[in-house]
Amino acid sequence: MFPLIQTFGLTKQFDTLVAVDHITFTVDEGEILALLGPNGAGKTTTVRMLSSILKPTFGTARIAGYDVVRDAQKVRHLIGHLTEFPGLYLRMRPLDYLDFFGELHHLPRATCRARAEELMRRFDLWEARTRRLGEFSKGMRQKMALIRAMLHSPRVLFLDEPTSAMDPHSAKQVRDAIALLRGSGHTIVLCTHNLYEAETLADRIAVIRRGKLIAFGKPEELKRELLGPPIWEVRLARPMHIPWFSLDGQLEIISSDEYAMRYRTDTPEVTNPLLLRRLQDIGAQVLSLHQAPRSLEDVYLKLVS
Repeated sequence: MFPLIQTFGLTKQFDTLVAVDHITFTVDEGEILALLGPNGAGKTTTVRMLSSILKPTFGTARIAGYDVVRDAQKVRHLIGHLTEFPGLYLRMRPLDYLDFFGELHHLPRATCRARAEELMRRFDLWEARTRRLGEFSKGMRQKMALIRAMLHSPRVLFLDEPTSAMDPHSAKQVRDAIALLRGSGHTIVLCTHNLYEAETLADRIAVIRRGKLIAFGKPEELKRELLGPPIWEVRLARPMHIPWFSLDGQLEIISSDEYAMRYRTDTPEVTNPLLLRRLQDIGAQVLSLHQAPRSLEDVYLKLVS
């Protein structure tokens, strides 16, 4: 594992507007990074600079060691880029369309056709191969744009809202494909507003707000850092008519009623078994004891609120 994507003080300014403000991070080979933030935060501008589409105003970025400005042509052959809007050539048919992009990436014709068929079958588009792209639904067009980005087996994929406009079945196909790409060594930067998608797929999360990187790390690390220790919940089958006990201060009671208690503890491996024994001693019937779920949404809302 080594950083396949590196940014150092990456900045983009349009006149007086600073769209991206001195962002520095790395993405390891084979890793999926979810890039999150409100509309206008600077996510798309960041990806365009990393894709050698926009030149940074200040700072530098490298893809597999290649500078995105000095080595722009090499960078473009190393990456695949799914933009938010597919931008297909609607009068073309799928295979002709993919042949065209295969030529741009110097793929042999036979290799390109085999790869196109493989991807179109994976995304349930093979039966539509004789139709013009203008006849495709929004979801089908999005899948074609994703196939175009994946056609040359790029080392790095930039995916901007890859499941937008898709029905649940198609969105799951795309998520499954992204997960498989991770296993085959591809590095992926995923821009999405779908926090479930980000939490399910991403190894690390980057949150951008007003052009600045305000959080970066693994989902569980960010949850602990921003939301504190996990909250535990014990639930009873029958009501308990005496006050809940705090085990001499070993747990912090968050809320409670006669059926359940939610609490925090720094030593769950010690406190939880002790709590269960105390409940058993007083004849309480424990229905469940579990860690209360905390989502990436909780982290995100705390960061951007």
